[in-house]
Amino acid sequence: MTQAAFFVLTALADQPRHGYGILREVEELSEGAVQMRVGTLYGVLDRLTADALIVLDREEVQQGRLRRYYRLTDEGTAALTAEAERLAAGASAAKKRIAEGRRTPASAPGTTDKPAARPGLAGGLA
Repeated sequence: MTQAAFFVLTALADQPRHGYGILREVEELSEGAVQMRVGTLYGVLDRLTADALIVLDREEVQQGRLRRYYRLTDEGTAALTAEAERLAAGASAAKKRIAEGRRTPASAPGTTDKPAARPGLAGGLA
């Protein structure tokens, strides 16, 4: 699942939203890291609709413009839940690995963290 799709599903997790509302919510949820253009948003919405992860909830006319509201399906909720768990597990593994790396003993005096020289293409040292 792409980052954009993840945040669109997340934006729709609590209530149906129209396109501009989704854009604002995605930007807020991602703390500005994901800023989609309208064309990108509608491409993501089309793909999520085709995958039955979201559906058109309703259409309203406001100030002479048609607003389409989208909502998650049960499949969309399941996909979002699974992706959130996958991302959380990956983040947990990364944090654990980082913490383990910090606990390893420092290099002995006079040594470097550089790998040992290896033979090059012509048999010399690279």
